[in-house]
Amino acid sequence: MKKLIVTTAVCALLSSAAFAQESPWMVRVRAVNIDMANKDATGLGLTVNNKTIPEVDVTYFFNKNMAAELVLTVPQKQTVNSTVLAADIGTFKHLPPTLTLQYHFDGSSDMKPYVGAGVNYTQITQVNLLSGGANVDSHSWGTALQAGIDFPIDKNLSFNIDIKKVLINTNVYVGGVNNGVLKLNPTLIGVGLGYRF
Repeated sequence: MKKLIVTTAVCALLSSAAFAQESPWMVRVRAVNIDMANKDATGLGLTVNNKTIPEVDVTYFFNKNMAAELVLTVPQKQTVNSTVLAADIGTFKHLPPTLTLQYHFDGSSDMKPYVGAGVNYTQITQVNLLSGGANVDSHSWGTALQAGIDFPIDKNLSFNIDIKKVLINTNVYVGGVNNGVLKLNPTLIGVGLGYRF
C-alpha cells in the first residue's frame, strides 16, 4: 500500500513539474480579414468597407485548458458609403481591443482546437462624415465569440486559424439628430503564427 501511495505521489509531482516547465504565455501574430455585417437602420443605406489588418494577441494559460486572450491592433481607418447618396460620405478610425476567456480542448499532437467568449471595446475617433455634418458615438461595447485551431509546428511554434464574431454598433447623428443605429458586427477571420515561451 505504501509503495502505491509513493508511486502515485511521484507521478503527480512529475506531472506538475512538466506543466510548470511549460510557459503560460503565448503570443500570436495574425493577418485578419474584417467582414462587416453592415445592418443599417438609419435610412441612409450606410456600409463600412471590409479590410485586412495586422493583429497581435497575447494569451495567458491558467492551466492546460483555460486561457485568457487579449487581442490588440493599431487604429484602423474605415470608409463609409451611402447607397442613398450613391457615394462615399467620409471616414473614421477605430481601435477594437478584445478580451476573451478560452477553453482549449486536449486535441491531439497535430491539432489543438479552442473556443472563447468575451468582450470587445471599440473606440471611434477622427470621424469625418458628410464634411462634418454627421457623427457617430465615440465608443462601443459588445460581446465577442471565438473559435480556432492551433497546428503545432514544433514545441513552441504553431500555425493558427481563428474566427471571431464581434458585436459593434453605433448611433449615427445627422445635423445633431439621431438617425438610428448602424450595426457593424464584423466577422474576423485570421491566420497566423503563435509562439509559446
